[in-house]
Order: sequence, then structure tokens, then C-alpha cells
Amino acid sequence: MDWKKFFIAFLAAFGFIFVFDFLWYGKLMHGAHSEVPALWRPEADFGSHFSWLVFGHIIMAFFLTLLCVKFVPAGGPAPCAKLGILVALIYVGVDFIWFAVQPLTSKILGGMIVGDLIQFAIAGAIIGAISKSSAPTTS
Repeated sequence: MDWKKFFIAFLAAFGFIFVFDFLWYGKLMHGAHSEVPALWRPEADFGSHFSWLVFGHIIMAFFLTLLCVKFVPAGGPAPCAKLGILVALIYVGVDFIWFAVQPLTSKILGGMIVGDLIQFAIAGAIIGAISKSSAPTTS
């Protein structure tokens, strides 16, 4: 494993995932989230938990990068995007569980599902592009 490429891919994935979540959930989905304010931390309290949010993004980016590097050793945007979609589908299962146990709206559920699929496909493609092997592969 090329650790330098791994680290760069991880940082790129983290940056993308963090910015995507801010734009998707913090901006685009803000109106849907404000329909059920009892489910979310008040903004004053959110700041004291921000480090947990960053840590969660680090975990997602690190393990998606690890999965891409280990299971798509040749790298490449398309195969890693496909792996990202498979990971997103695991998250979709979690989204449905959240919908079953919390009073989320269908709009929030739909936004979570679409967001997961877009986010992990693009993050996978980014990781794959960076970790792409420079050596030609043989068949």
C-alpha cells in the first residue's frame, strides 16, 4: 500500500465528505430539519458537540479510503465509486431504521438516502482517482 497516496486520498475524502454534509444537511436540508426541531440539538448546544461531528467524518473518510485501497487495489474512480455506492446502501439501511424509530419526515428520509448515495459515490471516485495505481494491470 502506498501510504502517501492513502493519506492524500483520506484527506481529500474527509474534506469532500465534511463540505458535502455541511452543504447537504446544513443548508439544503435545513428547512426539512426545522420541521421537527425536537429531534436536533439547539444551535447553542451544537457547538459543544462539534468535535464529535468532525470525528464522525474522520471515521467515515478513513474507513471508506481503507475499503477502497484494500478491495480495489488498482484504484480508479469508477470501481471505487461503485464500492462507495455499496457502502452508501448500508447507510440507507440505517436511514430506514432511523425512520422507523424516530419521527422523521419522509422528506428527511429521502434526503438522507439521496445524500448518502451521492456522497459516498463521489467520495469513492475521489479516493479511486487519487489511489489509482500507476503500474499497468495485467489480465
